[in-house]
Amino acid sequence: MIVRFGYVAMSMSVQDASPSKTMTLTSFRKLSDREAAIRKLERIAEGNLHNTLRLLKHNYAHDIRVYRFSSKLIPLATHEDLQDWDPFAALGDAFGEVGRYVREHGMRVSFHPDHFTVLSTPRQEVLRNSVRDLRHHVAMLKAMGLNATAKNNIHIGGAYKDKPSAAERFKEHFGMLDREIQERLTLENDDKTFTAAETLEVCRATGLPMVLDLHHQWVNNDGEQPWELWPGILRTWSGPLAQQDADRNRSLPPKIHVSSPKSESDPRSHADLVDPEPLLAFLRRIADNTPAVDVMIEAKHKDAALFNLMKHLAGYSSEGVRILDGASIEVRG
Repeated sequence: MIVRFGYVAMSMSVQDASPSKTMTLTSFRKLSDREAAIRKLERIAEGNLHNTLRLLKHNYAHDIRVYRFSSKLIPLATHEDLQDWDPFAALGDAFGEVGRYVREHGMRVSFHPDHFTVLSTPRQEVLRNSVRDLRHHVAMLKAMGLNATAKNNIHIGGAYKDKPSAAERFKEHFGMLDREIQERLTLENDDKTFTAAETLEVCRATGLPMVLDLHHQWVNNDGEQPWELWPGILRTWSGPLAQQDADRNRSLPPKIHVSSPKSESDPRSHADLVDPEPLLAFLRRIADNTPAVDVMIEAKHKDAALFNLMKHLAGYSSEGVRILDGASIEVRG
């Protein structure tokens, strides 16, 4: 089984390369010239996209082909006070350059809209804002010229004291989304509410691919082991919304998330680095029936955690692990 590793948004190695520089609404409102304020937002966004391109080049130099964009590329983009602003008119070239680099170097990229984006909500205002945010993420991917293999990963959302009803609301609200939003979604289990088994049931009902978060599953489960759910999760990646990489004529590999608990007293928070042992235990269990899997590292130390993990994995060469390059391995069951 081929395993590729990626990381989230920020680099610990590349200096002054934040893709998430922002401007508060208070600062925006202090500027008396609204057009000048908007131009400032666009300059910040252009800087974020420039830094994103720098990070992609850093990734390519280190064989990293899996990467999650910052959702904060365009400051205040979904705020109600700025709904008359079309940032893409000014940022089209910058988005296009990022997308070309992704396509030319065969990278797998995604977004993870924040926890305020929930489709299980009973509140119409929250639902409208959630759909607006998802539409914005789709617009960014389209501005990059990326097809629907570039996904937006979300959680089901809150239970609102009635988990079965919340799951049904998710399905209902999902069914109301535009097709171009639906086909770019993946669904992830969370660490407090919806277990991996419950998330898998919703994925089966909606046709969504499921991203298994191993850390979340370890702290929120019904007694099952993650590899026991894997055959069902794997099947969600062959459904109609999983998509195929048109450039390579192959199905998109399933994706998982990995991080390690910060401490015994704080098991849900993410540690700086990743403990290889629990990850390898899972990968060995699924290796015989999974040709390839992509792993998003969600450790606090970002790419440094990836490099550290690869260094440790090199020590398992006698235990069925073969290093392929700077960010991928082969695992035998």
